[in-house]
Amino acid sequence: MDITLSQCFIAVDDHDKAISFYRDVLGLEVRNDVGFEGMRWVTVGAPAQPDVNIVLEPPLADPNASPADKQAMAELMAKGLLRGVIFATKDCDATFERISAAGGEVLQEPMDQPYGVRDCAFRDPAGNLLRFTQPLRK
Repeated sequence: MDITLSQCFIAVDDHDKAISFYRDVLGLEVRNDVGFEGMRWVTVGAPAQPDVNIVLEPPLADPNASPADKQAMAELMAKGLLRGVIFATKDCDATFERISAAGGEVLQEPMDQPYGVRDCAFRDPAGNLLRFTQPLRK
């Protein structure tokens, strides 16, 4: 079987804030911005990975969702419990400095992990967990 990752989804509650973070802070490019039935999907990705897309989607992308379901999703998002993404970087410390200098919400400063990476962690403006990993040199 020959499969590759094409897209992953991250729920955001404010697409304009999300674009500012993912484009201006992380350096991803905006590839698509689509509205439909009062909802919005923005696709971003790393210029070095043109075939991998991150879709910034509404927290509950279903126009028929009940008010109770919408409230439950908003509460989960507020707690940062929906999704996360792990990015690879060649320099974890430099990545950490750039994101924290831009006001990123720090969850973990760079540290060596026993499973072979140096990583750090932030929350995006919607509360999603973002980790940045660098393989440890041996």
